[in-house]
Amino acid sequence: MKEILDSLIERYPVLECVKADIWAAYEIIEETYVNGGKLLACGNGGSAADADHIVGELMKGFLLQRPLDSDEKSRFDTVRNGTVIADALQGGLPAISLCAQAALMTAYMNDVGADTVFAQQVYAYSKNSPDVLVALSTSGNSDNVVKAVAAANATGIKSISITGQNESKLSEDSTVCIKLPETETYKIQELTLPVYHALCAMTEKRFFNK
Repeated sequence: MKEILDSLIERYPVLECVKADIWAAYEIIEETYVNGGKLLACGNGGSAADADHIVGELMKGFLLQRPLDSDEKSRFDTVRNGTVIADALQGGLPAISLCAQAALMTAYMNDVGADTVFAQQVYAYSKNSPDVLVALSTSGNSDNVVKAVAAANATGIKSISITGQNESKLSEDSTVCIKLPETETYKIQELTLPVYHALCAMTEKRFFNK
């Protein structure tokens, strides 16, 4: 996995300052999946799109093929079209974008409020599960994301935040904060994608490089 991280830094030398934090974030994600947990991701606007993107890279093949092994395929032996289905499926790393639950989010925001819409999901999903929260906010101070991390802390799960370089509520409250070395929103977003692509690639290699 370290060669993936080294390649990231070679392509984006500006990220050398957060290399140790990216590795620490990877170790938390690895621990989560080893222990049978799942990854939750949230953010607003472009960061919401990034949360969805992260889930897409984890739940299906990213850089590697992930065919089911013989034991996994055997689960489909007795179901209709089982062989066809099993041959089509890929190994997945359980992940949920908290931004993608349109009916839940709109109902909750209408009935309760927008500031705890992510916190509600963190609590419900993770109060009895060894999950990890990936919290995306270029400022590090987005209220609903900060409260999602608070819910993660209250439920005892770890959190990884990706922010800009300034100190923020997320940098104070998260288990690991990757403070990207930019202050303008679009420049932070430009560095966010290669960071989470590297995290997804490292995690995929750990669990599917057979």
